[in-house]
Amino acid sequence: MDDTFLTLKEDSESIYKEKGSKFLAFAYPVDHEEDIKEKLDALRKKYYDARHHCYAYMLGKDQTQFRANDDGEPNHSAGDPILGQIRSYNLTNVLIVVVRYFGGVKLGVGGLISAYKTAASYAIEENEIITAIVTQKIQFQFEYLDMNEVMRLIKDYELEIITQDFDNTCHMKLRVREGVLPEVLAKMEDIPSVKMAP
Repeated sequence: MDDTFLTLKEDSESIYKEKGSKFLAFAYPVDHEEDIKEKLDALRKKYYDARHHCYAYMLGKDQTQFRANDDGEPNHSAGDPILGQIRSYNLTNVLIVVVRYFGGVKLGVGGLISAYKTAASYAIEENEIITAIVTQKIQFQFEYLDMNEVMRLIKDYELEIITQDFDNTCHMKLRVREGVLPEVLAKMEDIPSVKMAP
């Protein structure tokens, strides 16, 4: 089943020093752009006196949504090396931010590329790479009499119940692994009272 991807387990951070400059690197698992904005805003507040907050992120199982930002460093000397590390570990749904405190000695473009690449790599190595599964949410209702059949389906496919409300007409929201979704939906059609919500 091609419904898995590699990502980071949790937040991590590391520090890299080069000729007096300090590079604080932060790696985060993220699901969407709102997560990214929140993390960036929090770091900008906390490290408000730093000269640069350079970052890169990759989103989506197919790694089609990504961005690299140099935040005032010379073009392609910061964001791209960070993004390169995300790619070299084959990660997605990941944000890496490197906060630089200038140490008084210019590193040159080559030195910057190397420093940002190393800082990003350290932050990844401080973390754990995990295999995540792509899931979809489905919502439906059914009659209480069909409860056993619905629960058997949930158990057979190890589906995660997000919300449930049991009455004469029951409502459920489930998280389903993308790879088994067509099968699960086909089985649900066999339960007479099930009505899928849009």
